[in-house]
Amino acid sequence: MSYFQRHIFFCLNQRDNGENACAQHGAQAGFDHCKARVKAAGLAGPGGVRVNKAGCMDRCAGGPVAVVYPEAVWYTYVDQSDIDEIVDSHLKDGKVVERLLLPEHVGR
Repeated sequence: MSYFQRHIFFCLNQRDNGENACAQHGAQAGFDHCKARVKAAGLAGPGGVRVNKAGCMDRCAGGPVAVVYPEAVWYTYVDQSDIDEIVDSHLKDGKVVERLLLPEHVGR
């Protein structure tokens, strides 16, 4: 078994040149909420879930984005209720939240 069961990475990249970036779409708030929810649910720490910051993950057109490993499941989200659903369904129970999946073709 690995040290963490799952990692969720949130793109927090910001661009100063006006190009689309996750930071323009509430990525920091999503990260902060996820981190708090994972901790409150008792999922944080060894054997559980690690919530990580990431730079650009090259999927900017779908921003904000997050990816869960080891499954390599890419999500887009709008608000805290979307984050809650990812935590409760995927991070806690291992069930992918189909409605929040980032389409495969979405890139930068």
